[in-house]
Amino acid sequence: MNNKYLMIYENNILFNILFEIENEIKFSIIAINKKNLSKLDEFINLNYLIITQNEIKNLSNQIILNKFPINIFKFIEKLNVEFLKLEFNKKSSIKIGKYIFNLNSREMSHEKENLKLTEKEINSIIYLFKAKKSVNVQELQSKVWGYQPDLETHTVETHIYRLRKKILKTFKDQKFIFSNEIGYKII
Repeated sequence: MNNKYLMIYENNILFNILFEIENEIKFSIIAINKKNLSKLDEFINLNYLIITQNEIKNLSNQIILNKFPINIFKFIEKLNVEFLKLEFNKKSSIKIGKYIFNLNSREMSHEKENLKLTEKEINSIIYLFKAKKSVNVQELQSKVWGYQPDLETHTVETHIYRLRKKILKTFKDQKFIFSNEIGYKII
């Protein structure tokens, strides 16, 4: 089964053409209409594109195709490029708790609030998140900063302190980075 889904919105002619060559283009072709548009939630974690003739408000991953005739080879090439962009974007953002982290722009966001982060801040958050347990200062110092674990420095504590202040100021969240006697943890 293909892992890329191409949904054709209310265009039976285009659907029939693409359905005939489905095996060659390596996409699963699905016809959708206004009635089953709400079922897109089933595809939220999958790679999908929606081909429409007119823009549909609040609908992501859509390609507006309203100029005919089309060169089928250029069209398929465009679809492949769009699927590559989708995969790149999925890999460049992660969700931690209620926050979305865009790794490319180094931004933390929740609802309409955005916070710009430094590379070390985002690396620290990701390391703490992946650890799933409390991480001591020496481990962060070694793994995130590349310092020797026995080096006497307060770099980690200072950065975490400043990061917590930034998060508190922007999101009013005092608990995102939790500290205990062992070290730091994302909760």
